[in-house]
Amino acid sequence: SVVDNKQSLIHCVELVRSLLSTTQPRRLHFIPPPPPTPHPINLTMKQSFLLLGLVATASAFTSPAPRPVATSNTALFGGARGGATTLEGKKARVATVKELLDKSEMVITVPAGGITVSQAQSLRRSLPQGTTMMVVKNKLMSRAIEGTTYEPVGEMLKGANMWFFIEEDIGGTVKSWNSFLKDNGKRETHTILGGNIEGTNYDSEGVEAISKLPSKLELIAQIAGSINAVPTKLARVVKAPGMKVARAIKLAGEEVNKE
Repeated sequence: SVVDNKQSLIHCVELVRSLLSTTQPRRLHFIPPPPPTPHPINLTMKQSFLLLGLVATASAFTSPAPRPVATSNTALFGGARGGATTLEGKKARVATVKELLDKSEMVITVPAGGITVSQAQSLRRSLPQGTTMMVVKNKLMSRAIEGTTYEPVGEMLKGANMWFFIEEDIGGTVKSWNSFLKDNGKRETHTILGGNIEGTNYDSEGVEAISKLPSKLELIAQIAGSINAVPTKLARVVKAPGMKVARAIKLAGEEVNKE
């Protein structure tokens, strides 16, 4: 009947409601996806960066020390054997120059620029014994000449100078320098700047004129030769009148015997 059907429908609805009210909701479990496999290219790049970092770090500790910059501080221009750079070295340099000045008969200065170390060594070997060639800084030279007969040399302290400290052979020193200029094509640029002897400054022409004078050794030899010749000449002078007197006496005796 219609009533029965209606009651059955209500009963079904209530049954569904009761089931819905008692049934627990189903939980969904989230399963994370597996981590992505690193791409071969990305792995290689990371390794490369790591290796580069290690190489850079290692090179910082193993790289050689930087090479010193080449300068003109050589034996000629004040290097290891030349001009001093420390206070003690400068004092020693001034003392050395003072000692050379005390022994020198004359000092001559020439331009120092444009001369290589090998050229300077060749020039030094050609100098006569007793001559010392040295490049001295102007400030140190100025201190060395204080209180000496070479104080007028201060007028020549301009630019880079090379000095010849000459004990006796002035002519031989100038000759060696002129030969050096000829062999190296420096006659136009490296003429003698000046010199000083017995406290008097001379220009290049004066130095050339002095170099042509006899040296002390030559003068001594000439004087010694003259002294040795005097007794011989004196003996000749004394001997000549004696021979004439002897002849006269002999002739007189012959005349007396004839009579």
